[in-house]
Amino acid sequence: MPIANGLVHLPGVAGIDEAGRGPLAGPVVAAAVVLPPEFEAEELADSKQVEPGLREALAIRIRAEAKWAVAVAEASEIDRLNILGATLAAMGRAAEALSIRPLRGIVDGNRLPQGLPWPAQAEVKADARYACVAAASILAKVERDRIMRAYGRLFPEYGFEHHFGYATPEHLEALARCGPCAIHRRSFRPIRGSVQLCLILDA
Repeated sequence: MPIANGLVHLPGVAGIDEAGRGPLAGPVVAAAVVLPPEFEAEELADSKQVEPGLREALAIRIRAEAKWAVAVAEASEIDRLNILGATLAAMGRAAEALSIRPLRGIVDGNRLPQGLPWPAQAEVKADARYACVAAASILAKVERDRIMRAYGRLFPEYGFEHHFGYATPEHLEALARCGPCAIHRRSFRPIRGSVQLCLILDA
């Protein structure tokens, strides 16, 4: 098992990870990645530990050299299933969308999506241990950031392109001023409280 940058490189194994469980708005995005044996994994790491410019460059290389797939669960699905259920659903869809059948899968977290088409294990902090999971983490983060920048253009009053839906002071101030928009997660407490206040004021 080759080691790169402290990560175990397992060619032929699918790494699965997500981005966007915590924000108040936007989708959760999952990625599944199978790295080839020759992939140079020295710069890979958990996406939260990689600066944005390098993350973007790594995502380009992962898309060019690896087998990969991404899938999303939108805010409405998060509200319907809860964030864990929606995350697992997105992970399962990413796994099913892979164009090859991996030897097995490694999922970041403590739960496996139901109905995976091949054997897999769930492991907490797998994105800090396995190159394929770190690659999935990077791909999911870059794709989610791209989506949120697009939502920033669609809903300019919220500043999604700056905070990506997280509960920053800027976001909370916009939420207090404008109320929730179409991509806010209405089951999340700050949004739920905002919706209830709007209902009271409209009554």
